[in-house]
Amino acid sequence: MGTLTTSDRQIALPPQQVGVIDRRMEMLKKGVVFVLLLILTIVWLLPFFSALLTSVRTMDEISVNGFWRIPALNELTLENFTNAWESAQVSRYLGNSFIITLPSLVATLFLSSLSAFALARYRFKWALPLYFMFVAGTMLPFQILLLPVFKLANEMKIYDSHWALIIIHTAFQMGFCTFVLRNFMKTVPGEILEAARVDGCSDFRIYWQIMLPLSLPAMAALGTLEFTWIFNDYLWALILVQNSALKPVTAGLASLQGQFTTNWPLITAGSLIAIVPTLFVFAFLQRYFIQGLTLGSGK
Repeated sequence: MGTLTTSDRQIALPPQQVGVIDRRMEMLKKGVVFVLLLILTIVWLLPFFSALLTSVRTMDEISVNGFWRIPALNELTLENFTNAWESAQVSRYLGNSFIITLPSLVATLFLSSLSAFALARYRFKWALPLYFMFVAGTMLPFQILLLPVFKLANEMKIYDSHWALIIIHTAFQMGFCTFVLRNFMKTVPGEILEAARVDGCSDFRIYWQIMLPLSLPAMAALGTLEFTWIFNDYLWALILVQNSALKPVTAGLASLQGQFTTNWPLITAGSLIAIVPTLFVFAFLQRYFIQGLTLGSGK
């Protein structure tokens, strides 16, 4: 029997009524949490809704009525997306982004998996210092390296080219990828590798045919993150590429802003087009990405 305390006595409640009260309190708590999460979600999506609304309006209509007015259906237009794709050369900028991102992604995953395999499975004198060097590289603010990297690109004769961005992205992303893959590869049972070595497999064959297939979940999770980071990079593209025909989509869209006037619907439409590739990558690799959030946390 449950009890309900009053100022002068305790009233006994039947178990059924106590259960009903507990269920109602639980439902009330869940309702409050749901409302709070819904409000936070709407606030978080507010910039996206604003961009979507701006992209289907004209600049003249925005100048007259402001950004937050909801236009009538007959005032909506999709011409901004067509103009962004054709006249604003978003298609060319997207092509440049893929030319930069895909080689950088492949080189980063391949080189970092090689270094992670060596650090995880071989014992040598400089293994731990090398591992700490990779970890320390992830903590280094890249803003302090802008000038040295700019001079290095000039010395290597790769300034104002796609190669500059490909090499820099590969070098700067290897630290994080090596850190994650090394911790993951240490969880692979050593007996598998020893059995392959007894059967006559070379070190590279063990890496290529055994360790790499076992590391595919980690590689897919890292591929999702790295594609997003490299594809959305703005600062390195601004520093290392000057020719407008070679700029990726982030720097290319920024160059559309005028000195005195700016066509915000055009730029916003181009930005929405630019986020489509990363959305597709995350949608297809979402399962591996979620699994990768806890990679290396335990055995």
